Amino acid sequence: MNYATIKKFDIANGVGVRVSLFVSGCRHHCRECFNSIAWDFNYGEPFTEEVENELLNALDDENIEGLSLLGGEPFEPENQKGLINFMRKVNKRFPNKNVWCYTGFTYDVDLIKGGKAYTDVTNELLSYIDILVDGKFISELKDLKIKFRGSSNQRIIDLKLSRKENKVILKEDLMYR
Repeated sequence: MNYATIKKFDIANGVGVRVSLFVSGCRHHCRECFNSIAWDFNYGEPFTEEVENELLNALDDENIEGLSLLGGEPFEPENQKGLINFMRKVNKRFPNKNVWCYTGFTYDVDLIKGGKAYTDVTNELLSYIDILVDGKFISELKDLKIKFRGSSNQRIIDLKLSRKENKVILKEDLMYR
């Protein structure tokens, strides 16, 4: 797996100050995507153990609230395989930091067993995520008044509660901040 960018002090992609990892590779190709350069799976640099350690060290800062995964597309099957070991380390070392993930896939359609992005590590990867922002960016639904989403069709899902209740539960307090 390659990554496009790392931001060690990001305030745009989740609540609080965050470390953000932008992976490379995305097949959605949303019109007017803000990060279309990262569609190419070969873009950027290899996601090595040294890069993982750099991210873990950045997360060690007490002012960092959590980690955000973006892209490209974190739930492309290749990227799930590239992220799973790193997310195991994050979960073990930082159980009290939250994880946000942005995906163009739809949680209750594409990321379930039989869904087009489901792999043998999808459930485990989802278990490490607190907030999932799902749905493709649709330029006609772009809304500059909403936070943490590019278009109004995208959902901010409380993933821990959704998995516990076995239904999609939106994080309503974040939908229109």
